[in-house]
Amino acid sequence: MTEALIVSNLVLWVAVLALLATVFALTRQIGVLYERIAPMGALMIDAGPKIGEAAPSLELRTLDGQAFATGGTRAKSLLIFFLSPTCPVCKKLLPILQRIAADERGWLELAFASDGERDEHEAFRRRAGLSAFPYLLSTELGMAYRIGKLPYAVLVDEAGRVRAKGLVNSREQLESLFTARELGVASVQEFLGDRGETMQTMEAHRT
Repeated sequence: MTEALIVSNLVLWVAVLALLATVFALTRQIGVLYERIAPMGALMIDAGPKIGEAAPSLELRTLDGQAFATGGTRAKSLLIFFLSPTCPVCKKLLPILQRIAADERGWLELAFASDGERDEHEAFRRRAGLSAFPYLLSTELGMAYRIGKLPYAVLVDEAGRVRAKGLVNSREQLESLFTARELGVASVQEFLGDRGETMQTMEAHRT
């Protein structure tokens, strides 16, 4: 009887250790899979001012008639969000942008930009609750950044240089602009690409 209990305990411990090894292996594989399918950042299109270059310096007027400079040195970084009243994704991102502007107000200023009929944009601005933010109507600004698709965002630093930009469809992609700024890279895609190449090089050296 005693021998049977000892054998059963040994079998149980072997099973537990095998289970722990399996869980560890699965955890490692999940980590690798997460790295491979990590959310991509804003899709940067290679057009307009490049990262690190001076932002287009235009002296514009907001819908409220206030003077607004898009370039040059400024007290805070500037996030310009290009949108359209008929763009559903743009509308979905507006509450997220307002929350980001509130959370990051210590270093970030938010401005909206578009072109078209003034009356349409004034009505849209009221409906969307954007009266607290600069709202620019300027075909010239969109052309300066070569905006072809919406929604598009550009982050300009305090020195007036473009720090990040790209098409944005989610909060994660918006925040990737700030991540790119902190990492000192052109985009999160570039960072992930460089990281992937580094990992491949390291694996090649091991073999």
